[in-house]
Amino acid sequence: MRFLNAITAWFIGASLMGGVLTADPASAGPALLFEPGTGKVLYAEDMDSQWHPASLTKIMTAYIVFEDLKAGRIKLDTKITCTERAYQEPPSKVGLPVGAEMTIDTALKSLIVKSANDVAVMLAEELGPTYDQFIKRMNATAKRLGMTRTHFANANGLPDSAQVTTARDLAKLSRAVVTDFPEYASYWSMPAFQLGQQRLTSHNTLLTSFEGADGLKTGFICDSGFNVVASATRDGRQLMAVVLGEPSSKDRTIRAASLLEHGFRNYGWKELFNTASIDSLPIAEAAKGPRSVRHTVTSWSCGNRSEAKKLRAAKVKVKQAKATRAKSAPKTKTQPETQAKSQPSAEAPGATGAQSGGTN
Repeated sequence: MRFLNAITAWFIGASLMGGVLTADPASAGPALLFEPGTGKVLYAEDMDSQWHPASLTKIMTAYIVFEDLKAGRIKLDTKITCTERAYQEPPSKVGLPVGAEMTIDTALKSLIVKSANDVAVMLAEELGPTYDQFIKRMNATAKRLGMTRTHFANANGLPDSAQVTTARDLAKLSRAVVTDFPEYASYWSMPAFQLGQQRLTSHNTLLTSFEGADGLKTGFICDSGFNVVASATRDGRQLMAVVLGEPSSKDRTIRAASLLEHGFRNYGWKELFNTASIDSLPIAEAAKGPRSVRHTVTSWSCGNRSEAKKLRAAKVKVKQAKATRAKSAPKTKTQPETQAKSQPSAEAPGATGAQSGGTN
């Protein structure tokens, strides 16, 4: 109930300008709401500004695994081995000892649900057939999918200044992974799975709290903040929200849920007038390079929790003030138009290291 109330407060607090959900640009990272089936953009904010993807990187890692499965180069019961390189990766991880094996099926569950950094390296070394060759393949695949402002430097999203993407590029990748490989959709919608004696759960809390949620992936390092590509399907219509740079996992969940809910409630109106797509919209001239939002992240691992909490409290007051104004303002209907403004964890906030963060 508290979660639903939080979503409602955010939804009311956001302003409806021209029929498009908007947020205060100074308090939010890039965001994009779109329909994967058609590529239609329902809302966009700084979608071409570069960002560190964190564990959203693993969507590309999974895409390449699916390619090899479809081509018959591997099978779901093919076994891969934990190498010394994989063993040395920081959390989030499964933690296999060197020489231990797991099947591709278990590896995909570990990669997507647990966001295991060690398993991402295991897959890259197996399919590369070297790690460096796998990274080259990731970048070649990104280019083929039209991800023009993306560069991969590793397979799991752990901190690297060269690892960058955009909300639009992540939308292209996410659309491709669900349309090219619908037979593997169950991996993205899995809230948990059993690995030996452990029950491993997804960081994507929308899977158990948002009606119709069916994917896709979360990510977090200190410099990126909390990221997510969230997918939901209602009445046969699938929508996806890309949310980057939120200060906490709760904020990322609320923002993604609000965007998706807005999309489902207003889809018919936008369908009538909107023809913009993630392919047709020109890249914004004001698109920026990557920036760190470490100072806004309310995680102990990022080293400034107290200051970040103060900043978050200030933003909440702003949202509450907007909600009050929205309730008292007269309601008007206008034609919608799309706005296109222009570390460890690639999931485990408790990870340690020079660049703490996690990628979840």
